[in-house]
Amino acid sequence: MSDEVAHDFYPIIRVYKDGRIDRLWDTSPVPATIVPQTSVESKDVVISTTPLISARLYLPKSATPESTGKFPLLIYFHGGGFCNGSAFSPTYHNHLNLLVSEANVVAVSVEYRLVPEHPLPAAYEDSWAAVKWVETHFAAERARKSG
Repeated sequence: MSDEVAHDFYPIIRVYKDGRIDRLWDTSPVPATIVPQTSVESKDVVISTTPLISARLYLPKSATPESTGKFPLLIYFHGGGFCNGSAFSPTYHNHLNLLVSEANVVAVSVEYRLVPEHPLPAAYEDSWAAVKWVETHFAAERARKSG
């Protein structure tokens, strides 16, 4: 392995000539869970297997299987300039837990493919696939509850 740097975008990302990539932000994932302080439940879903696109759903305390009310929906795309970040990182997980709790919304946080491994427009395509997935799933749920 060579330590020769091809591109250095400190403090975000470093790309080496041998193809290795160092993402310089900590994006260690945190598991989906119920957060006791907010009572928000999160769970991970697979949107597509080819390409692999996933998301984390955040449900407020009042969204139970028995609830008949409707909730506003937030589709969230994490920051990081398309080369860093994750829907499963502590920063976005904590932010969305608080947001869902305070705003009483359902949130879908999208995990899209990152550059440079997946050049743009891959992240845009993943994001659009997630929007279409949300529409089909929530439309089906709406139809089930109304019919």
